[in-house]
Amino acid sequence: MPALTPADSIRILVATDSHVGYNERDHIRGDDSWKSFHEVMSLAKERDVDMVLLGGDLFHENKPSRKSMYQVMRSLRMYCLGDKPCELEILSDMSENFQGAFNHANYQDPDINVSIPVFSIHGNHDDPSGEGHYAALDLLQMSGLINYFGRTPESDNIQIKPVLLQKGNTKLALYGMSNVRDERLFRTFRDGKVKFFQPGTQKEDWFNLMTVHQNHHAYTETGYLPENFLPGFLDLVIWGHEHECIIDPKLNPEMNFHVMQPGSSVATSLMPGEAEPKHVAIVTVTGRDFNVEPIRLKSVRPFAMKEIVLSDDKEIKKLAKKDNHRAELTRHLTAIVDELIEQAINEWREIQDDEYAEEDVPKPLIRLRVEYSAPDGGKFDCENPQRFSNRFVEKVANVNDVIQFYRKKASATRKTATGADMPEESVLAQLTIDSVRIEKLVRQFLEAQSLTILPQNSFGDAVSQFVDKDDKYAMQSFVQESLKDQVQHLMGVDEVEEEAFMTLVDQHRTDLEAKFAAGELKQARKKGKVKPKPDLWDDDIDGRWEDQPGAMIFSDDGGPAEDGDGASVAAAPKGRGKAAAAAPKKAAAPAKKAAPAKGWRGKKKVIEEESEEEEDEDVPMLDDDEEEESQLFTQPSLPTRPTKKAAPPKTAPAPAKRAAAPRAPARASKAAAAKSQTKLDFSQPTFSQPKAPVNGTKKQVHELSDDEIDDDDDNDAFEPAPSTATLRSTRSKR
Repeated sequence: MPALTPADSIRILVATDSHVGYNERDHIRGDDSWKSFHEVMSLAKERDVDMVLLGGDLFHENKPSRKSMYQVMRSLRMYCLGDKPCELEILSDMSENFQGAFNHANYQDPDINVSIPVFSIHGNHDDPSGEGHYAALDLLQMSGLINYFGRTPESDNIQIKPVLLQKGNTKLALYGMSNVRDERLFRTFRDGKVKFFQPGTQKEDWFNLMTVHQNHHAYTETGYLPENFLPGFLDLVIWGHEHECIIDPKLNPEMNFHVMQPGSSVATSLMPGEAEPKHVAIVTVTGRDFNVEPIRLKSVRPFAMKEIVLSDDKEIKKLAKKDNHRAELTRHLTAIVDELIEQAINEWREIQDDEYAEEDVPKPLIRLRVEYSAPDGGKFDCENPQRFSNRFVEKVANVNDVIQFYRKKASATRKTATGADMPEESVLAQLTIDSVRIEKLVRQFLEAQSLTILPQNSFGDAVSQFVDKDDKYAMQSFVQESLKDQVQHLMGVDEVEEEAFMTLVDQHRTDLEAKFAAGELKQARKKGKVKPKPDLWDDDIDGRWEDQPGAMIFSDDGGPAEDGDGASVAAAPKGRGKAAAAAPKKAAAPAKKAAPAKGWRGKKKVIEEESEEEEDEDVPMLDDDEEEESQLFTQPSLPTRPTKKAAPPKTAPAPAKRAAAPRAPARASKAAAAKSQTKLDFSQPTFSQPKAPVNGTKKQVHELSDDEIDDDDDNDAFEPAPSTATLRSTRSKR
């Protein structure tokens, strides 16, 4: 290899967890997240880097607000677009790296002038969801502002192909793996279903850089990504998701690669890891060597944190046995908070280079954790935490949670009035929406409970779907499917004694939990009607269309529409009845004659079941050498349902005498019209044998009057019903 010069170096600005939009409705802290991201992008232009690498969680919300999207697009446009040519050359197949309508890097688009390309993966906060399975990053990629790579369409079969970049004589293989649920990813790695691809030529000349967004520490047994799961040919791993800033790369002696954890650029929780100074870094790659230049962010709101134990202070310890000592204890704690405020502001002043006005000094974040367990025979009389925090309204940014009181106890559970075990209050006080996952929070409450029917781990997964993915029917579907499964299991048992009944239920619940933990039991598919699949939707890439919350058709009561519901009628004829107008129309092929309504619905159900069986078949995966380039741009065609002729009814009802039956009025009341409209039989092949009244009641088969027949029925799926005169003439001929 020829001697390398500075012109061969690739300079990469690395940042993770910007969380733009965090707490944006707070009148003090609402702009913190986008201001720090704006500083990161300004550093990219100021330091003249070749590219920017973002390690996930660019946005704090799955569906960012317009303000958040506006600020991100503004920063990207200000600092990443320009006339300076980008010297990076892409050697890999861009259609495999960047998916979508424009499956190429934005700086290679002839219609956009990009001087500093941004490459990003998604995190757990801004992952794809909803109708179309789009992420916020898809919008930025479509607008030509970023390059969204490292997608993980299948969490149980992951293939990671690098973006191959070259500048001069330096070759960079950029790997990316967007966020996958930690327990599921752990199982996928353990089962050997994660495949890494390497360049086919000159493997020893490539610098292998990878960015991930997973738990770095073992919060649970399988709730993290061990470093030794990653391949040994990597040179540097950029680790996102963890907010503590560890900017200096650490060598993993077992795998022989370095790991760098840039951390977040905004504090999203008042934890010790967030109190560390916030940094980004410029990674300079020259050949197979690299060096790191940390850069401290100056726009970050100052944050100071301290933890004290009251019983360790001799003077304060004496207060535990005194009466009416709250005021004295409060003065002591207030003095500590004042010291923290001064410390935080002084640290902020020290890192500022430019001149600033005194009113520009931001209010700091302060957290004082106080362990107030008193010695035997004593008690600390502490002030209400919120009332204490409100003393610093004009001094701090977090005016409601400056102080946190807690006690250390051997047991982490407590008894409620009903006798149920609940987590200790101190445990709940430390649980924040950003420090734990929903599944962990649910597990904290359910570990001491005795669920008999519902499986616990599936319960946590359903709650996660409800909270994280905005699937408001996740819990309803989970409960219905669990109860249905239990009933089917019990119905399959021949005989069971009353004493053994609950044992069977509990045993089946345990089996379901074991299957879910082993990955054999997937989330139940939603029952009911779904919208037509979009033309560009690919189940292999975007996930099952039927599993998306936006794909469901909902009935008037808010639940998923089933067969026969007004929201899922296959084809509704035009009419003046109110019920007919309420039902949405769905396209159907016109037919000369249709089977009776009962037979038609039965055939429709059979066709839907056959279509579901066809969709359940696995799509074969092709190796790289078997893939054809032309197939990458082929739009998937919608599956067509087989057409079957409607069968006639098994038995025909006997003709009934109608001489004594009075003719139904042409115009009925709204309630009566809606009730009779649902019994209209538009699909009868002939009307020579009308149904007779049931049990001799006055309720009769509704006949279409001239007023109820619409003249605009040419495009309906069914022929218009013949008039009453035609019916009578047909009977007289017979």
